[in-house]
Amino acid sequence: MKYKRVERQYAQAFRRYIFEGLILILTIFCSYSAPGQDSRQKATVRGTVTDIRTGETLAGASVFAKGTSSGVISDDRGKYILPLDRGKYTICAAFIGYETVEFPVELNAAQTLDIQLKPNVQELETVTVFGRDRDANVSSVNMGVERMSIREIQRLPVLMGEVDVLKAIQLLPGVQATAEGGSGFSVRGGSPDQNLILLDNTTVYNASHLLGFFSVFNNDVVSGLELFKGDLPLKYGGRLSSLLSVETKSDNPQGFHGTGGVGLISARLMLEGNLGERTSWLIGGRRSYADIFLALAKDEALRHSSVYFYDMNVKLSHRLSAKDRIELGGYYGRDMFAAEVGQFDYGNATASLTWKHTFSPKWFSRVSVNTSSYGYGLGSDMENMEAYWNAGIFDVAFKADFDTRINGLWNLNYGISSTLHRFSPGHVSVEGYPDYEVQGSSALEHAVYLSNEQKLSKRLTFRYGLRWSVFQNLGKIIIFNYDGSHNVRDSTRYSGGIYNAYGRLEPRAGGVFLIDGSSSVKANYARNVQFIQLAENSSAGSPVNIWFPASPNIKPQTVDMFSAGYFRNFKNNMYETSVEMYYKKLHGVIDFAEHAELLLNQYLEGDVRIGTGNAYGIEFMARKNSGRLTGFVNYTLSRSERTIPEINNGKTYLAPYDKTHAINIALNYDFSRKLNVSATWVFASGTPTTYPTGRFEVDGAYFPIYSGRNEYRRPAYHRLDLSLNYIPKPDSKKRWQGEWNVSLYNAYGRKNPWLITYSQVKTATPTSDMVYLFRFVPSVTYNFKF
Repeated sequence: MKYKRVERQYAQAFRRYIFEGLILILTIFCSYSAPGQDSRQKATVRGTVTDIRTGETLAGASVFAKGTSSGVISDDRGKYILPLDRGKYTICAAFIGYETVEFPVELNAAQTLDIQLKPNVQELETVTVFGRDRDANVSSVNMGVERMSIREIQRLPVLMGEVDVLKAIQLLPGVQATAEGGSGFSVRGGSPDQNLILLDNTTVYNASHLLGFFSVFNNDVVSGLELFKGDLPLKYGGRLSSLLSVETKSDNPQGFHGTGGVGLISARLMLEGNLGERTSWLIGGRRSYADIFLALAKDEALRHSSVYFYDMNVKLSHRLSAKDRIELGGYYGRDMFAAEVGQFDYGNATASLTWKHTFSPKWFSRVSVNTSSYGYGLGSDMENMEAYWNAGIFDVAFKADFDTRINGLWNLNYGISSTLHRFSPGHVSVEGYPDYEVQGSSALEHAVYLSNEQKLSKRLTFRYGLRWSVFQNLGKIIIFNYDGSHNVRDSTRYSGGIYNAYGRLEPRAGGVFLIDGSSSVKANYARNVQFIQLAENSSAGSPVNIWFPASPNIKPQTVDMFSAGYFRNFKNNMYETSVEMYYKKLHGVIDFAEHAELLLNQYLEGDVRIGTGNAYGIEFMARKNSGRLTGFVNYTLSRSERTIPEINNGKTYLAPYDKTHAINIALNYDFSRKLNVSATWVFASGTPTTYPTGRFEVDGAYFPIYSGRNEYRRPAYHRLDLSLNYIPKPDSKKRWQGEWNVSLYNAYGRKNPWLITYSQVKTATPTSDMVYLFRFVPSVTYNFKF
């Protein structure tokens, strides 16, 4: 009866909070639902400016009414809003390096006019096209935000011939790879599960292929990415460290087009086109074919083995009216590893349905339903006994986001979201034996948020807001209760409904002060909350790690982050420089007891240890945006620590992804329109590790004596990558165009440690052996488009 009463109280509280949140949003709506007399006399033209060939949005394009003084500049997403009196106009659009276009418009009401610009081939040799406002790093309120266009990413050296979004962001300040050649990344000392990864606003739980050597993002369908290092937009939550948002192409192509590439171990193809004037479609796929070469091996076991991945992206966009657009997108990918004794597979599937609506020239909405699933399976057939093990996580989410621009003092963003999580930690079936299953669980995660950006003067702008998040455990389940020694004391059985809930406030605020037209100072504060986390015992990452939720035994993790920085551009924004400092205070940080069993463990929560953490650092960045030589150099000095009473005797120890020093250099040089070369060099301090420092003997058996938790470091990591791109006929007017990419990964053959093993059998002092993955890895890829 006690638990039923608590359940009812939580349900009543949640309904009250949601009702109050909806009343707040409706109040905002009503306060702006009655336009004044000026609004009725005016109308607007709005839309998006894009490149007609690539579909990429163009920031900084001029859109104006010919013969008038009315004109605007497209924003960092290529969007523009041009208010005009009602009447007949000629709308012009111009952008450096593109041909100017004109459109006759009779304006009696608000209209949508999407503009596609054609590159001016004669000017391209001396023009650089930017994917955002050139001074955005100085003038915007955002801090810790990194943006990369697909053009920038495609110019970087590649591993195994495949352009990779995740390896590109590992070159950014404050971002570190978690393992050699892998797609996992740590942001400002956080763990990989503290990064929220979105593909078209849908969560991706494991963004890797082939154990991390490739990512799930096909560069042919991606339009660009944004990385927020801590100060997340209020519409997003659920992670402590960062948000990586990857968007696929969504603009209408002109006719039928395709792009693709063929490399040494993988190939890809993307096709896109339109169905009439209102509907466009896109489909892209990839497959690796290393398994084809295994069939040629001399070893019979290898000939019967298989290693490959495949994935597919689809997207359908339809413009219902000048004010409404719907988009249906999906992703499916799978990795397969098979041998004579068994097989292993894992993969993601996502789907999203999005409705974008314009209520008025200053009021927009985006409503979506999203699903995401990740799962893996292991099967074996040894000694005529079949066994299979599978686990995973599944989400279905509803999101409604609104944007209201009233004036310089009121630029509101607000909305709600709700997500159903289903966790499946593991199910094992063995022929001839009863099935074994770690009980699964379900949870609801809700949020209501409101933020505002105020421009108080030409130099001073503030952004502030509040997010309220609720997490509810629900369903039929047995919760184990633990004593002070983490032994099971008893258990509580719940028959269904909501049996536990947490509510957390997440305030976030920031400001920018423009010192002059080319420099500024910024500061912000953010609180983030995380309700689900990953159980992992290897810094290299593994597809068989499992997600588990906050519960009556495990409270949500929180972080309070403070940051400040100075930003300065030179020579009309050709050069960008910045210095950012940050400090993070973490509460409810999760780690695991020594020798904890993380897989198929019914009592996993008993192995969880909880404490606090600190992370702080300073990041320096310098970037050159235009000219024959472009690129960036950055340096990060940082430290990340944890203090957990029951680990390391309560002494503070280094977090697993702490790296004191990190340097990244990425350069690209255009010799001509036919030939360009690029190079990247990375250096990072070795990650913390725990070494055996001695041994003891019991009845002839030797056991290791370990140092304190993460008391030592692995050797420093450094690597040079080189790449050459050759376009045989850059001015060809033929429909088919091709280019060659030749890359060399780890050009000077550095043996960077991937795994370190220890032996204590023959010597009194433990000895170690280093396992490394790559020395020289050349690749050749032929890319094409038509």
